[in-house]
Order: sequence, then structure tokens, then C-alpha cells
Amino acid sequence: RPHSRRQHRDARTMLPLLLLLLATAHGLDKYTYKPKLVGSTLGGRTTATTFVLEQPRCVFSQDQAVIWLVVTLSNAISTFNDTVGPGTPERAFQRFPVNATAYMTLNTTLLNYPCPKPPGEIAVLRVGSETTCASDESRPTCNGPLPGPGPYRVKFLALEGTEPVAETDWSDAITLRTAQPLSSISAKDGHHGAGMIALTTILSILFAILLAGLVAMLVFWGSDACDSSTFSKQEAVSVRRYNTHHVYDQPAARL
Repeated sequence: RPHSRRQHRDARTMLPLLLLLLATAHGLDKYTYKPKLVGSTLGGRTTATTFVLEQPRCVFSQDQAVIWLVVTLSNAISTFNDTVGPGTPERAFQRFPVNATAYMTLNTTLLNYPCPKPPGEIAVLRVGSETTCASDESRPTCNGPLPGPGPYRVKFLALEGTEPVAETDWSDAITLRTAQPLSSISAKDGHHGAGMIALTTILSILFAILLAGLVAMLVFWGSDACDSSTFSKQEAVSVRRYNTHHVYDQPAARL
């Protein structure tokens, strides 16, 4: 049994060398270019399900080739086989990573990777941006959302028909963002959170009192201004002048 385990270990050690020899036998050109994330000045370079790569400008020279992006988990690059083509079950996005160790997507030609890059052009590739085909098995080359944080490694592979003709180096490991559980936030920062809640409550009450006082003051000033600007105009009294007639004593009626 120890002998069989040693043979198994030796076979695993020899597998990358065998794959390299197989690629050489097929006339595969290997470029030292290493895919990399865009600069940190571009927002959203990594999210929970996507990452953004620089386009491989001025790398490939095979005009008739179709250039594919290969995505795999970091620990699976040693077993990747270039001769397994895109669109096969072994390279289907929908089977990755449980039943497929890698998938191939974002196929294009050199026409879409002009060299040099036109001035002012943003030359990037967002990996994981397609959501409509994520479960559609009729589209095995879907550029679907990545299923976990990774880490992932990628490379570009050029095919002429089904024949691989050129490839780049593997990228460095790419780890996606993960959301921090709410329970861990409350457990770690519980005291700080309670203090912030109390402070926010006090400030809210003070603000409400201040606002109520301001409204009352405005109402008081408004009513006072109205009183001071209203004059009670006295009604004009028309006094009629009567000329009194002297009443003369009439002689007593003679009886």
C-alpha cells in the first residue's frame, strides 16, 4: 500500500510535465503575458460575483485564432488540459466548479483587441457579468456570475478551430469580496453599536425639541406681527346739528 501511494504521488507530480509536453507536441505558443486585474483606480474591480481584467492587447499574433478566457480555481491549474475544447461538458460554466474544473468564455478575435489601444478607450473585460444564461445549459460558454469567493486563476487561450495554438501564463490568484455576516458585526462591535444607537436617539430627541421650539417661535412672531399691523379705525361719528327753536310762551287760551 505505501508503494501504491508513492506511485500515485509520482503520477500527480508528472501530470503537469505531461501536459506541457502535450502542448509542445501540438505546437502551442506560450506567451509570458500574465492576465491581471485593472488598476485600483477603477471602481468595482472585484465584487462578490465578478472581477475586471485588462484586455490582452498586443499579446497574440494569430490573426485567424479565436481567443478564449479560461477560468478555474487556483488549486486546479495543474490538471488543466488545453485539448479539451470550449462548450464541452468538461468546460461548461453551469457545471463549474463541482463537475467541471474549469470553464471557457468571452471568446473573440484579435479584431477586438487592437494594438495599440486607441487613446481614451477603456479596455477591460468584466468576468461574471451575464446573469441570463447562468442556468441555461444550452449556453455552456456563458460569462456567468462566479459561484464563490475563489480564489480563481485565469489565462487566455487561442484556438484555431479546435486546435490550441497559443496561450498566456496563469494569472495570480484572484479572490472576490465576501459580505460580512450581520451576527459577526454585532458580536464584535456590540458595545460600540449600542453607544451609537443611544447617541443617535438623544440627538434625534434634541433635534425634535429644537424644531418644535423653532416652529413655536415662528408662530408667535407671525401672530405678533399681525397684531401690530392691524389698526382699529374709529368710525367717524356724524353729528347732526339742530337749530333749536325758541319756544315762546303762548298766551293762555282765552276761555
